[in-house]
Amino acid sequence: MKRGPWWAVGAGVLALDQGLKAWVERHLALGERLPVLPPLLSVTRVHNAGAAFGLFPQGAAAFLATAAVATVLLGAFLLSGRARGLWGWGAALVAAGALGNLIDRVRLGYVLDFLELPRFPVFNVADAAIVLGALLLGLGLLRSGR
Repeated sequence: MKRGPWWAVGAGVLALDQGLKAWVERHLALGERLPVLPPLLSVTRVHNAGAAFGLFPQGAAAFLATAAVATVLLGAFLLSGRARGLWGWGAALVAAGALGNLIDRVRLGYVLDFLELPRFPVFNVADAAIVLGALLLGLGLLRSGR
């Protein structure tokens, strides 16, 4: 069964997400802001009980279940050996992002967000991976003609 390089990418994204979250937890208080590349990028500690980018803050249980299901289904798809090209990259990124935020929800009861761009909600590496992965899955769907 060929698994492709997607596992390494997914593991790397998950490690980066959790490692940066651990650093933020240790070094920043809730709401504290650290300018990194002013005025483009700051690290700001935010606790997010909602979906990606702070949307729908009242749906924590639904997001927990959705992240668990997405991680299992995408992991099974990657394990099946059928993942190819954009499908594999997209599935790995979405699975890694969903798992990163799932770990936070189980461990902390919220998702730790910390990347702040001007006029954009605070997010994290897992959120970015989910969005990029979804775009790749969409492109894969368009290219497949289905």
